[in-house]
Amino acid sequence: MYDLHRLGWFSFQELCNSIAREILGQTTMTFLESADGGRDGSFSGKWRNSDKDVLEGEFVIQCKFKTRRNENLKFGDIADEIQKAERLVKTGLCDIYILMTNAGVSGPMAARIQTALKAVGVKYIMIFGSTWINSQIRENPHLRRLVPRVYGLGDLSEILDGRAYEQGAALLEYLKDELSKVVITSSFKNAADAIEKHGFVLLIGEPAAGKTTVASLLAVGSLDQWKAPTMKLETAEQVVHHWNPENPQQFFWIDDAFGVTQHESTLTSRWNQAMPKIVTMLSQGAKIVMTSRDYIFSEARKELKKGAFPLLHESQVVIDVHKLTLQEKRQILYNHLKMGKQTAAFKSEIKPHLEFVAKHERFIPEMARRLADPFFTKNLHLSEYYLDNFIVRQESFLLELISELDHNHQAALALIYMSGDKLQSPVNLNEIEEGAIQRLGSNLSGCINALEGMKGNMVQFLTIEDESIWKFKHPTIGDAFAKYIVESPDKIEIFLHGSSTDQLLDKITCGDMGVRNAIIVPGQMYILILEKLKRYKKTKRYKVEFMSTWGAKRKLFNFLARRCSEKFLKMYVEENPKILEEVTNPSQYLDNSPEVALAITLHSKGLLPEDKRLAFISKVSEYAVSGQHLYALSYDELREMFFDEEYTALRNRIKVELIPRISELKETWKSSYTTDEDARYHMSSLKENLEAIENEFSDDTSILEDVANELMEIEEWIEENKGEDEVYESENLSGDSEELEEIERSIFDDVDE
Repeated sequence: MYDLHRLGWFSFQELCNSIAREILGQTTMTFLESADGGRDGSFSGKWRNSDKDVLEGEFVIQCKFKTRRNENLKFGDIADEIQKAERLVKTGLCDIYILMTNAGVSGPMAARIQTALKAVGVKYIMIFGSTWINSQIRENPHLRRLVPRVYGLGDLSEILDGRAYEQGAALLEYLKDELSKVVITSSFKNAADAIEKHGFVLLIGEPAAGKTTVASLLAVGSLDQWKAPTMKLETAEQVVHHWNPENPQQFFWIDDAFGVTQHESTLTSRWNQAMPKIVTMLSQGAKIVMTSRDYIFSEARKELKKGAFPLLHESQVVIDVHKLTLQEKRQILYNHLKMGKQTAAFKSEIKPHLEFVAKHERFIPEMARRLADPFFTKNLHLSEYYLDNFIVRQESFLLELISELDHNHQAALALIYMSGDKLQSPVNLNEIEEGAIQRLGSNLSGCINALEGMKGNMVQFLTIEDESIWKFKHPTIGDAFAKYIVESPDKIEIFLHGSSTDQLLDKITCGDMGVRNAIIVPGQMYILILEKLKRYKKTKRYKVEFMSTWGAKRKLFNFLARRCSEKFLKMYVEENPKILEEVTNPSQYLDNSPEVALAITLHSKGLLPEDKRLAFISKVSEYAVSGQHLYALSYDELREMFFDEEYTALRNRIKVELIPRISELKETWKSSYTTDEDARYHMSSLKENLEAIENEFSDDTSILEDVANELMEIEEWIEENKGEDEVYESENLSGDSEELEEIERSIFDDVDE
């Protein structure tokens, strides 16, 4: 059932370790290197196994790994071990002998081995072959989670509960190949703990650090352990839409939650809006895993409302996945090469250099995947010098690879990039896309053939939620393709013409605005962008027409506020003067308002007329004095739009008109509460307002005392209205792992077998 021969000797030893602890009942075992006197593992003392039998004495555990499928154990395979066992018996180090093997063990062979071991003085012998080990994996989901590579070594439709498999079939098909290579790392263990304790984890790290791999392990473990409906989604709205209160223990996985290669403020804004529902979902048993590149989350964090979802700002659920031990790096490298597409000759030639690769300071999991694929190594000379270049110059290497592709392959990558890494299949091009690939020297049939040819190395084909799409195999390929486009003005123009405005606003900047991985549009192409923005009235990200129009406006304002130079903004305002009126009337949710962000940007560049500035600060001041939102007190960039005398006047109004009413304000907030809300979230904006007052009037003890009393009463009210937290008992997804001793035998010993 399981292809255990594909594990490798080291991983098979780890599997035996887990079986001894989880199935047989022993919990204090340390494995030793295989040449140490014939003992792969040993311990001394009593062993009460799962059948309640008690064995006492000196234990020896021997793992015998075979590299061929369906191979049977021969007496010659164990003959040397019997001689070693005899020496151990004579020194008092072997009373009980346990043999575990991935080979088949016939009844007569087991009897012969037992007879031979008893003849040299072993008192008790247990032999476990492939049939028994397979049955233990099949029957024990906890064991599968401890050694999750086995998910990729068998038929998932047989491994998992039928209903669970049906719920996650598309996702599991996508994960199958990756699961066969995974390594349990400390990052996974921390993430599993966070999911179990909080129902939520955010995995951050540099590009290609393994965030998606950790998320995939959590997803499969959720399917297996909790039979939880598991979905891989893209946005906050999708999470809320798919949540089923009648079956609340769902598992949601959102890759690149705040943007794929750059921070997308629109996505962050949607998470802010969805947080009340997300908090409720988590309180009722839903589990959510999000991933983000570290530099993107650093930007998103500035816009995420801390009071709305404090967990996003706590270290126990925000886990950096790039911290790998040397042993984890070795195992990742081994698994990819062992399970990859390289020939045995290549593996033999590179084997002497693998320890160098694993110890390299720039080692990342994605590099191991590329090293295991001939597509990426066809011109690689196998020496430490060239391997160092391969590791250090990953992006340059990808750029060279892309530039060497023919027109069809380059055009196929361009289609994926222009579609926002989500090219619909079957591929049907509109007139603009058709024109773009023709200018690149390709056509539709050429692109389709190229996509098929690159499947598995540069691109991947997925079916998720009844939708079939082509994506880059890894987002770093999209990063490299963006840099490839920038090298040629002609290619930039093709990209600008061929992409939808929706996609462009997430990928470009007009001028160099310091946005990492953005395509910088030069000044001579600003007219083209202005023309596209003129026609941009709706976004396809929303199906409802009202929301489509609202979403397009938000996206446009955020683009103008964060991604445009003064020169471009001046050109835009001259062509669209009505926008100056629009920014003067922000909604009351000022910290989530694109109008505020754009007004601040226009003001800082001298493009906001004085009458518009006065109208804007008047609106903001009214929100503050009414107690709806005191963003003017807490946000320095907004405060800078006030002259000193204007800000002093606002402070005085707050002191005279608002502060005497803060108790009344609290009652207003309480009266709008409904029982299906999270009480802490409901009061978060009021608490933020009171904290802003505390900071602004920190030298007034009377005001500080009043605010402190109100905050205390708010906390008491939250406790009184906190829903009964339902406790969902679950096993630890990560298990209790023990650090293995440093081993002398190289983990790469059988990588080429």
